[in-house]
Amino acid sequence: MHTHNFVETYQGLVGYGADRETDENTLIYYLQKFSDDRFMALLTNRMTDEEMLELFNLINRLLQNHLTEAEYHKQFLKDGHGD
Repeated sequence: MHTHNFVETYQGLVGYGADRETDENTLIYYLQKFSDDRFMALLTNRMTDEEMLELFNLINRLLQNHLTEAEYHKQFLKDGHGD
């Protein structure tokens, strides 16, 4: 159900501040690299409780600010309740 194809195929600039399209592509690239299972196991093991809470709160705030409840279920949870 989840896809992470962008990071495997993107050939553009990875950097922030050039223009909106590059910024968006860089965020997608970084987040897909960030969410790799082995990398996240390594990183979360090293994060403090405060850092984990900060990241969790940031993600939740972004989801609440930018997704409808239906989009949250369909696009993020992929649980079929957003149809």
